Amino acid sequence: MSYLQIKNVSKCFGENILFNDISLSINEGDKVALIGRNGSGKSTLFKMIMGLSDPDSGELILSKHLKIAFLSQESNLDPNLTISESIFQTDNEIVKAVKAYNQAFENPDQNLIIHEAMEKMDELNAWNFEHKVKEILAKLKIDHLSAKIALLSGGEKKRLALAQMLIAEPVFLILDEPTNHLDVAMIEWIEEYFKQSNITLFMVSHDRYFIDRVCNKIIELDEGKIYEHRGNYSYFLEKKAERLENKNKEIAKAKNLYRKELDWMNRMPKARGTKSKARIDDFHEIAKIAHQKILEKNVELDLREQRMGAKILEFYNLNKKHGTKDILKNFSYKFRHQDRLGIIGANGVGKSTFLDIITGIQEPDSGKIIKGDTVKIGYYSQIGMKLNEDKRVIEVVKEVAEFIPLSNGKKISAGKLLERFLFNEESQYNFVSKLSGGEKRRLNLLRILMDNPNFLILDEPTNDLDIVTLNILEDFLEQFQGCLVIVSHDRFFMDRLTHHLFVFKGEGLIEDFIGNYSEYRQNKENEKDDFKMIKEEKEEILNNKKNKLTGAERNEIKKLEKEIAILEKKKNQLTEKLGSVNYLEALKISQEIESIIKEIDGKTERWIWLGDKR
Repeated sequence: MSYLQIKNVSKCFGENILFNDISLSINEGDKVALIGRNGSGKSTLFKMIMGLSDPDSGELILSKHLKIAFLSQESNLDPNLTISESIFQTDNEIVKAVKAYNQAFENPDQNLIIHEAMEKMDELNAWNFEHKVKEILAKLKIDHLSAKIALLSGGEKKRLALAQMLIAEPVFLILDEPTNHLDVAMIEWIEEYFKQSNITLFMVSHDRYFIDRVCNKIIELDEGKIYEHRGNYSYFLEKKAERLENKNKEIAKAKNLYRKELDWMNRMPKARGTKSKARIDDFHEIAKIAHQKILEKNVELDLREQRMGAKILEFYNLNKKHGTKDILKNFSYKFRHQDRLGIIGANGVGKSTFLDIITGIQEPDSGKIIKGDTVKIGYYSQIGMKLNEDKRVIEVVKEVAEFIPLSNGKKISAGKLLERFLFNEESQYNFVSKLSGGEKRRLNLLRILMDNPNFLILDEPTNDLDIVTLNILEDFLEQFQGCLVIVSHDRFFMDRLTHHLFVFKGEGLIEDFIGNYSEYRQNKENEKDDFKMIKEEKEEILNNKKNKLTGAERNEIKKLEKEIAILEKKKNQLTEKLGSVNYLEALKISQEIESIIKEIDGKTERWIWLGDKR
């Protein structure tokens, strides 16, 4: 069954052709990602589907009698409602029953009302749905249901709008950047939710892992044309690489033919016959192809980095609180040359505060920070972006520097670097006030890179950047030789650029993990599996042998379990400490860890022997 048909649609803004005669369809069960550069027309296409904009030609057919929901970048929630009122503001009978049931318990003396509410829940088989509502709210960290929407942050409103849609259970969901304002745990939950659901999806997203794991169809909007690929994002990349390679070959062939035909055009007399006119028409078609260029090539910039001395940045026993909430607790770490550090954790645990402490914007409550004299920090933040709206793009970059030195002694100009990051020569002379939000973020990032720092801090750099720009930025950062610290919910970005994680767990606790995000997740899954297996083995042993042990032996088993748990905790604490000490101290700690492991093994063997005793 077709849910959405777009037939021969064209749209222009002035002389700018967004798309020309495009057609596509979304069918029941499709999970589709629409991707393309910023400015390619993705948002305009979404507005057309939502009825907020009309095509210049063609038609859009949205199937009638479908329960459809839209999630846009801008919240349209009623600020006068509470969270609870907004969630339950629907015609869904089951949702109404759940609302009535929850409200009934606000007056526990009204037994009749409670009884009637429970009967209605039974009648509609709504008990599982109530559990689902609670799970959605918990996973998206929506609490304080009596709070007014007007008091919520932008991120909280986005999560509430998403929860509202999931609770309403539409059959067709149209989403604009659904992972924005979600932390990694939320993204992974919604990822699994969509994978398991039969819902039909049409989304714009720059989250490549999310697209790869959820979507079964990719549609790319590129230079006014549509390219469809049935499969996930990985398959799309393979096919796109083939398409670009074939396009390059076509352009190379056209350039050779163009040179020959241009020579013929210059030699031919003005009076030409029918055959000559046909050849002239062919020449103009060849010229169109020959003058094309493929923009999406790897950026290779071997920059000459600012010299960095032996001492970079050292933290000793830092403590930091926000009110009564611990952000850092006795934290120590020494940054090393070419550290590529990723910072992850739930929203509100102190990641941005930690970055502010690195840059000196905030001070720790106690502890010591030593910064090397040669360290030059570049800080790309989510907030505080200040660009002069009355200046041109090229001017705001040249305010920082006109050139960046390369390691071979050459230089790259501000204009050339702008071109690398998809600001063509024409757009470089646009006023900043004319740029989109994503373009302004890209420009601000370029200003920081033009300053040529040797210690680069990026706080959510992927927000509002399209996939093409993300790939270019990643190529650039892979060649960066200084220290790199990244906070991001983009797991693909983190996997490609970091090899070391600080995991902020709340209450001032930070886990130091060597590896990238995917390795960290796999490690946690392995730990869960190991714990589950050990627990099952323990239960089986204790259940089977319980009556064959003496009282003293049963007490010994309990004692061993406590001792093993204490030793495991001590081992983990020492392991976390390894990243913040020098080589000699690390060697000493490693020996202590080895000794603890032997002690754990000995006690575990005794515990197993007691369990096996007959």
